[in-house]
Amino acid sequence: MAALAAALALGASGCMPVDEPEAAPSSTGGNAMQMLGQLTVASAGSMKGYSRARFPHWRDTGTNCDVRDSVLKRDGENIKLSGCNVVGGRWQSVYDGRTFTDPSDVDIDHVVPLANAWRSGADEWNDTQRGDFANDTTRPQLIAVSASSNRSKGDQDPSQWKPANQSYWCQYAQAWVIVKHHWRLTVTSAEKTALTDMLEGCA
Repeated sequence: MAALAAALALGASGCMPVDEPEAAPSSTGGNAMQMLGQLTVASAGSMKGYSRARFPHWRDTGTNCDVRDSVLKRDGENIKLSGCNVVGGRWQSVYDGRTFTDPSDVDIDHVVPLANAWRSGADEWNDTQRGDFANDTTRPQLIAVSASSNRSKGDQDPSQWKPANQSYWCQYAQAWVIVKHHWRLTVTSAEKTALTDMLEGCA
């Protein structure tokens, strides 16, 4: 969908930019495969010290609205606002194909979960950097999905959880790799294998 395509377009902003700009992934996943090959493979780190509060979100984006509202507005159709607060609309969850009209039934998923980021390098950042990661709307890190699919996913990586909607696997793998590449996070060997398999299925 158009919102996802826009989200996949990479910007140069962020607190931890890579050495050179990243290109948007091709329809075959080739660019994402190259990025995946550049990621450091390492065992998952410890959860010691982790808390969602160490990733401050959602940041304010106006009076009575925040980054959550911004993503709901971007990913939805027929959006209804109260000021800049999203109070209605229509959302289709790409993870499971379900459709919603009540924003309270929609979660904003961190494609790379906060706890996964902590285990793959974010534990060494400061809270401001973690806040930048948790509110990153430049990379395809935030997406409006069904609350049930988001909670089923939890903090699992692609070797442990994939969207029920298999037609979305290619885009999901691309998004995961783009985010980890930009933020210089590591992947486990199982995670890399799963991502490779998903990207090889892109056509």
